[in-house]
Amino acid sequence: MLCAIYKSSKKDGAYLYIPKKDDFSQVPDTLMQMFGKPTMVMVIKLDGRKLAQVDIEKVRQSMNSEGYFLQLPPPPKNLLEEYKEQKARQKSE
Repeated sequence: MLCAIYKSSKKDGAYLYIPKKDDFSQVPDTLMQMFGKPTMVMVIKLDGRKLAQVDIEKVRQSMNSEGYFLQLPPPPKNLLEEYKEQKARQKSE
């Protein structure tokens, strides 16, 4: 399965995967408005490949059922909570 990947001009770290290059017909208009102008990153063959940030099976399933897959960046780390957990661990040692 071939897949075209585009990055968002509005949301840093957001990527849109579609089965055909420049065919955004399956992507909802509201999503395209939030995504901004798509910038082509690459076209890849999904078969036998691993992706760094997402499960390739989720990409395939979403593209087959929805016609696209949206990859969002992971949520930012809560450094204060990490610090509190680290301090609590240090106290219990």
